Amino acid sequence: MHSTLLQSSPTKHTFASEHHGRRQPPLLREMDAKQHPIKSLKSYPETGGRSLAAAAGGDGGGGGHRAGSSDMDMEAKIQKAIDFKLEGNRCYKEKKFREAIGKYHRALLQLKGVHVVDGTTGSVNPQNRAAAKLTEEQRRAVESTEIECYDSLTACLLQSELVNYERVKEYCLKVLSHQRDHFKAMYRAGIAFYHLGDYECALRYLRDAKNREPTDTNVLRYIQLTEMKMSKSGQRERESGKETLG
Repeated sequence: MHSTLLQSSPTKHTFASEHHGRRQPPLLREMDAKQHPIKSLKSYPETGGRSLAAAAGGDGGGGGHRAGSSDMDMEAKIQKAIDFKLEGNRCYKEKKFREAIGKYHRALLQLKGVHVVDGTTGSVNPQNRAAAKLTEEQRRAVESTEIECYDSLTACLLQSELVNYERVKEYCLKVLSHQRDHFKAMYRAGIAFYHLGDYECALRYLRDAKNREPTDTNVLRYIQLTEMKMSKSGQRERESGKETLG
């Protein structure tokens, strides 16, 4: 019996060497194949025929994510601008004009990257590639927020002890570049030009405002003041001309 065990040992040893080296019995090969299946990343197709490697971003699959992120950033900027504008309105009602001016400027800063309307034509500025991504609703929100901010800024500036009429004129013209029939912008532009000494421009904007609101007493008063200034200025020019000829 002992000799039988000694004779069987080499057979077991030979079987082990075959398992690790030259060949495996068919049953073990099938078991190994079931336990260790080998597949490449490309063998995992997804919807649309993309591989798992592509889904992980290997073939530009992240482009949609970047576009979506950009759209979200744009929407966030517009909403932030609206929030600053509303804060400015609150400050204005509380007569905190300097704080209101700061809020309106911050709102406009948010819109700087998404402003798309070119003058009064409503056409998209081709130099602003972000413009093409805005929806019609977003374009309207951007334009209306910008108009309201510039209009409110002029109202705040006119409450100052020392009014910067040059800045008032600038903001009024920005509003009118979007909305030509904006009554307050026409009236305030007339006031700004009047105080800057450009009476012809002042009278033109004031008359435009009168066409919109024929009975507005403030407009009528400034038209009268402007015409008086122009009359005096014309009289001085005539007198100066006589002195030159004399």
